[in-house]
Amino acid sequence: MNYDLLYTFIIATAALAITPGPDIIYVLMQSVINGRKDGIATAFGLVTGCLIHTTLLAFGVSALIKENILILTGIKVFGALYLFYLAFKVFKSSGQIDLKSNTIPKKSATALFKQGFIMNVLNPKVTIFFLAFFPGFLFSDAMSTVVQFYVLGFIFILVSLSIFVLVAILSGMVSKYIKSNKKIGFILKWLQIIVFIGIGVYLLFSNK
Repeated sequence: MNYDLLYTFIIATAALAITPGPDIIYVLMQSVINGRKDGIATAFGLVTGCLIHTTLLAFGVSALIKENILILTGIKVFGALYLFYLAFKVFKSSGQIDLKSNTIPKKSATALFKQGFIMNVLNPKVTIFFLAFFPGFLFSDAMSTVVQFYVLGFIFILVSLSIFVLVAILSGMVSKYIKSNKKIGFILKWLQIIVFIGIGVYLLFSNK
């Protein structure tokens, strides 16, 4: 078992979770407008949806890998190119973080959990991202690929949930800092670009 790959996966997942994507911004806004409890409920819903994408990935890609190891190489190349594409999209974006509150309706914690879950499950971009990200971090020659994908999926969920919950708890401070610091959007934009390119390069040149 290659523990270095797992450590690298954890670091990469944490870096991705910290960058200002739509999920973490939505958690932040629910927390700022409706309170920490609602932000945490939203976070749990979003990451729970990742179980569905992990299952689709585990059983679909694992079957392909059994047929031909070259397919895994092709998937890794696709993953790297997709991450480079995401970096390019971020580069072309303005980098501004919109914290307008007039689009956030008040809902119960249960409703927010369900909404976060449905938002995640019905987003095909999550499945594509998992397909791009996970195969380069298969960490064992003895363990089945299905089990490995589930291990990676649960690690992804736990790391992302920890960061989302922390953002929800510190929502007031985080929101105030973003609003008061005009350069934070620019900094986080380039952080996203560096993370996407870095993981893409890793996938291309890793031996696994």
